[in-house]
Amino acid sequence: MLLIPLFSFSQEKIYFNSANPFSFKHIIIDQSPEYNQKVYGFLTMPNDFDSTLVYPLIIAFAGSNGWSTHHYEYLDLYRSNGIATFEVCSFKSRGVTSTVGTQIEVTTAMMVLDAYKAFEVLSLHKNINPNKIGITGWSLGGGVTLFSAWTPLKDAINPDVHFSAHLALYPPCIVVPEILDFGEAPIHILIGELDNWTPSDACVELVNQMGKKSNISLTVYPNAHHSFDRDGPPTIKSNGYILEDCRFSMNADGAVIMNFLNIPMTTPFLQKIGLAMCVKRGPTFGGNKDAKKKSLNFAKIFMTEHLY
Repeated sequence: MLLIPLFSFSQEKIYFNSANPFSFKHIIIDQSPEYNQKVYGFLTMPNDFDSTLVYPLIIAFAGSNGWSTHHYEYLDLYRSNGIATFEVCSFKSRGVTSTVGTQIEVTTAMMVLDAYKAFEVLSLHKNINPNKIGITGWSLGGGVTLFSAWTPLKDAINPDVHFSAHLALYPPCIVVPEILDFGEAPIHILIGELDNWTPSDACVELVNQMGKKSNISLTVYPNAHHSFDRDGPPTIKSNGYILEDCRFSMNADGAVIMNFLNIPMTTPFLQKIGLAMCVKRGPTFGGNKDAKKKSLNFAKIFMTEHLY
């Protein structure tokens, strides 16, 4: 672990070792991976930081287009409420700026592994409470947040890592595991009713399959699109994926199965084939002021409730 102070003693650039599995299957099946991918992130302490105290922490992941202004609004909010944040730079660490329209350069599997490896390092930090670490993310990062709770994956990486809360903003819920075991920590999804990039219907279906007694719940904001917490008006992302017609299953070893050929999508080529049969281009994304206000307020309440 290498710590590099930035700007003040309350922020550090922290490096940790991870790897580059393409799929969850590569994590679950590979019993001795080489952790030779250097990844970094920025640990920022709360606004009233006292170096003699320990704080809860939120590990955060951006979406397919990288870190944006609206993401930082949540991190600022958490820090103003006494929670440290760790902004994971999974893309820049791998020399990537965006995965919009491809989703192969940096995968959900790579980022879930980053989450666990960051947890392992940060739980040893003198100012972090290892028993109060949450995770959040947007879009692709929302998928990371959701599937970091999936028990077969957790057990394969490190069964001793326990996130205290998972807050997933507009995650892709189009993959439903055969094993519907997402642990016991609270999981909540925030998504827009009109989202056609990562469709809200798929998240509703997943939560319904999990059942009322599960640890997962969701909020669907009416008249809101993907990235409803941005400030700009809704617009079209011409090279993005519309995933409304996509639904896949995932078997116990983490292989996502094509819904028409029953073939595992465990390589970039096979994933491209599987998606080509259901995706369209040009999803809508952009802000909804009411949904954004409610989302920020919910995030504050959810995280303070479960991390204090």
